Amino acid sequence: MRKVAFTIGYLRKAGPYLDALRAAGLDVEPFTPENPPASLINYAGLVLGGGGDIDPKYYGEPNHQAQDPRRERDELELALFKQARERGLPVLGICRGLQLINVAYGGTLDQHIGDAHRGDTHLGGTSKHATHTVSVAEGTLLKSIVGATKFDVVSRHHQAIKVLGAGLRVSATSADGIVEAVEDPTHPFLLGVQWHPEENSRNPEETALFRGFARAAGVRS
Repeated sequence: MRKVAFTIGYLRKAGPYLDALRAAGLDVEPFTPENPPASLINYAGLVLGGGGDIDPKYYGEPNHQAQDPRRERDELELALFKQARERGLPVLGICRGLQLINVAYGGTLDQHIGDAHRGDTHLGGTSKHATHTVSVAEGTLLKSIVGATKFDVVSRHHQAIKVLGAGLRVSATSADGIVEAVEDPTHPFLLGVQWHPEENSRNPEETALFRGFARAAGVRS
């Protein structure tokens, strides 16, 4: 079985993602801007992890509330995503990964939606994630994978899709109208979720999400 490539800003933050992907039967190789793959030729899929904000220059706006943008990561992931899309490889975007997919399709981001979807930070530096319900659209790839029309997710983001990229379909939303998942219906498997399934991987819908990606990448369940 070929490996799938996983991108993250800092390797020390890769653990929960790698655990969830490997639990779904995937052989995963993590990459950072300091350790990029030469190409995706020998990989069966691409997972775009969470992290700091995308530089707004990539969607034609000045930076007024984007936090910790790293252009080297933006450039790496945009290039890898282009390869994956052209090769028809399965792609799963998580949090920032959904936002990068939207930007790659020509969409834009709201640079700050407030803290309702981010949770808060307590004394001592302990972060508490936000949790909320997402509603899944019928007839979507996401619905075919998770089965449910509503389920609870773990969230920690302060940006969200503003203008949807051309060719993308919204496959889940939150009660306050935030786009929670997008997909390309013309691609075999191209799905982005705004939440963090790796932080709630025992939830049956999140388990199904990782297994669905694994099947698309060639893992037989």
